[in-house]
Amino acid sequence: MIASPQLQWMSPQEYLEWEPMQQLRHEYIDGEVFAMTGGTKPHNRIALNLVTALDSHLAQSSCEVYISDVKVQVATANSYYYPDVVVTCDPRDRESNSIIQHPCLIVEVLSPSTEAYDRGGKFARYRQLETLQEYVLIDSEQIGVDCFRRNEQGLWVLYPYATEDTINLASVGLSLPVTALYRQVKFDAKEGEN
Repeated sequence: MIASPQLQWMSPQEYLEWEPMQQLRHEYIDGEVFAMTGGTKPHNRIALNLVTALDSHLAQSSCEVYISDVKVQVATANSYYYPDVVVTCDPRDRESNSIIQHPCLIVEVLSPSTEAYDRGGKFARYRQLETLQEYVLIDSEQIGVDCFRRNEQGLWVLYPYATEDTINLASVGLSLPVTALYRQVKFDAKEGEN
């Protein structure tokens, strides 16, 4: 994401009224607005592969999976984000067509420009969501997945996954090979090919 310096501070309500009229999507963080930049083919393919698996797996459940055009509100942090993938099983989220407030799973596909923030400040805000059970970070430049899962004590535990592993998304009861996330993904030659 990139900052939009021409914009003045906005209240959450001003942001929610202004943002649907914009050509680009914008995230909102405590009064500041940030334009979302485009992704790469690997980024897009990874998200598509995961959404396809989740959508098929959750088809007969009350859970819903959404891609990057649906906002997640972190009310306690005065923020709105567009995660790459979000799943909610909470009936309260059926009240809005554009905002999720009670997700159980959030996934971000990492890019070099956003990785530090996705791992740091954004994760700190996401952790304030009481319903969030898992936060998954998927590398788009090489094979690697970090799944942070909230344990019974409320602590976040890291479960890293590599090429030969099967990722377990406990929040939605889905297991799939890490290689399935990277199906048809081509990395730059300098980073290796898949």
